[in-house]
Amino acid sequence: MDLDRPPPRARGIYLLPNLFTTCGLFAGFYAIIAAANSQFTAAAIAVFVAGLADGIDGRVARLTGTSSAFGVQYDSLADLVSFGLAPALVMYHWSLSALMLDNATMGRVGWAVAFLYAACAALRLARFNTQVGVVDKGWFVGLASPAAAGLMMAFVWAFADGGLGWNGEELRYVALGVTLCSALLMVSRVRYWSFKGSGEGGARADRVPFAVLLVVPVAIAVLVIDLPRVLLAVGVLYALSGPLLAAWLRWRRRSGPA
Repeated sequence: MDLDRPPPRARGIYLLPNLFTTCGLFAGFYAIIAAANSQFTAAAIAVFVAGLADGIDGRVARLTGTSSAFGVQYDSLADLVSFGLAPALVMYHWSLSALMLDNATMGRVGWAVAFLYAACAALRLARFNTQVGVVDKGWFVGLASPAAAGLMMAFVWAFADGGLGWNGEELRYVALGVTLCSALLMVSRVRYWSFKGSGEGGARADRVPFAVLLVVPVAIAVLVIDLPRVLLAVGVLYALSGPLLAAWLRWRRRSGPA
């Protein structure tokens, strides 16, 4: 009997967190199918559902102690579909494809920028995976891919339901700018608040002052008033928060004492 032989490793995977990851992957896949069938509101909502599933699977894995290397890799691949390919294709079908109405060159620009967004999402996810445990958990380096996808899909949802009177064809150049900015912000070095705290102190990192809990019912009430437009406003403000914070810090360094 060989006492030095290591025990065999378990070949199974944890069901619960990967089940939520699969739900997020399905939502992203459904968004692509819905956009191909011109169901743009349903497609945008599906990407937000994928975002909820993405937030739940990691939390469930940590609470139940079922985190695994397989789950991390599976989650990253699912995120590429839900927050990379799906938003790019939804935006292309809804608006960017209309650029071909101007001329053939602009038509190619439309799908090229959609591809750029998908590529930047892949690069952002790869960089995040290699920086886990290295960077401060309180900040994201670059706009997180779920946040970028949320901005893209909030823009589509806010106008696709007809509530503001413009359609994707009329907003094709605005959509081009939104897609390009979202893509470049993902791969930028701009820091964004992650809402996770610094990651220090174990369970204490999840504790917040009681006053912060009062924000939750207020936020729910505001969202109920006009959900897609409020989500768009939140997405724009969060996307701008990183560059504005960087500009403010740079101004402080220049105006402060040597």
